[in-house]
Amino acid sequence: MSGDFGNDFITIMDEDGVEIEMEHLDTFDIDGRLYMCFLPADMDEDDENYGVMIFKVITEDGEEILYPVDDDDELERAFDIYLERQLDEDDD
Repeated sequence: MSGDFGNDFITIMDEDGVEIEMEHLDTFDIDGRLYMCFLPADMDEDDENYGVMIFKVITEDGEEILYPVDDDDELERAFDIYLERQLDEDDD
């Protein structure tokens, strides 16, 4: 997913089988684990029910699969790194 030519979008299916189009915000590594951050593409800026969604990327049988981060400490660490990266990008 390259941001060289604009935003990237993917479609994921939630646990209820509903398809959600997501805008890719960032990808980064923490201690050898890959994480990806997304926003729902149809998100209204005033909607407080949505926010940045962070997934772990796990490779199974050669295929990358996105898993939600269930551990609160791991999620907080990943979100902090995402915010730091966004602040660094804004400074550039």
